[in-house]
Amino acid sequence: MELAPRQRGPIAVYGATGFTGRLVSQELARSGADFIISGRSHGKLDALARSLDPSPPTRAVTVDDGAGLRDLLADCSTVIACAGPFTLHGEPVLEAAVATGTDYLDTTGEQPFIRLAYDTYGPRAARGGTAVIPGMGFDYVPGDMIASLTAAGLGRLDTVRLAYATSFQMTRGTMLSALEMIKGGDLQWKDSRLVPAPQSISRGEFDFGPPLGEQAMTRYPAGEQIMLPRHLDVRTVETMLSAGSIAPGPLTDLTPMIARPAGLLMRTPVRKLAGSLISRLPEGPDEEDRAAARFTIACEVRAADGTTRQGRITGRDVYGITAALIVKGAIASACGDVESSGGLAPSQAFDPNLFLDGFGDFMLEWSVDPSQ
Repeated sequence: MELAPRQRGPIAVYGATGFTGRLVSQELARSGADFIISGRSHGKLDALARSLDPSPPTRAVTVDDGAGLRDLLADCSTVIACAGPFTLHGEPVLEAAVATGTDYLDTTGEQPFIRLAYDTYGPRAARGGTAVIPGMGFDYVPGDMIASLTAAGLGRLDTVRLAYATSFQMTRGTMLSALEMIKGGDLQWKDSRLVPAPQSISRGEFDFGPPLGEQAMTRYPAGEQIMLPRHLDVRTVETMLSAGSIAPGPLTDLTPMIARPAGLLMRTPVRKLAGSLISRLPEGPDEEDRAAARFTIACEVRAADGTTRQGRITGRDVYGITAALIVKGAIASACGDVESSGGLAPSQAFDPNLFLDGFGDFMLEWSVDPSQ
């Protein structure tokens, strides 16, 4: 992605030395953007800066140093937040961004944090004329945008269904965020309001068409439950994940039996033990494994008048495309191309038709079938 930035100020990357943060920093260096990397460790930041060409400035700031975070962002146009789990560590960066009038984007996949960003910090950002755009990676740009494209022109909608099928090795950060997500307490958009989601695991079957065919589906507390009603007039949003995405191969049939007890355990001290064990695992997949990972997101829309339409978006390398998506959004923000302010879903901040162009390295393709 070759860009000639006309930035209003540098882009800060907070959590730059984590797995996703490094990919974001590499993508920014390739783009020619003016950026600064930040996080907790001087040594790790310096090592990362030396590996990048050109080498960016560094600033070591901890998440509990509110004054330091505000000072970091004071001269920045935009911040990309990569330090999760966001429900545990994300709010100080978000708070500092809104306080300093800095546009904010992050890589969260966690429902509670997305809601916090919209409901608590979105109104403050709107008063200051800045944007708060959570979930700007694989979680949940492709899903939000394919829903927007599939629903275009249909008016009032009865139901939007989003079905995910993926195959990728999780990073430690994703696993830790997943611990927060499976605890339960998630919400769904039903009958035009947010309500507690059913905690049963099975979501029946979904036919993705060739080559995936029919898949057993599981509960997925996705961010689109909160995002889509911000820009679509929809009564009910359904989100689901293929069981094979969680436990590929022969373990797929065990997913419903395992997931519910696991969620209950994450509300006990076992969660701390699980987090400790995850922290000892390899940080994440190598470049070859990332490139081999594929994803499909299918969208079914039913309008209030009974018209139906289907959309589909596919690609590869969940973590690589996360970095590319959020960097494209951050550069647009830094260049003053985000015209709205406040809490924004990806499809509110960026035109999906234009934004999804230019990701050929990740085999990103989308289509919308004619209405029926």
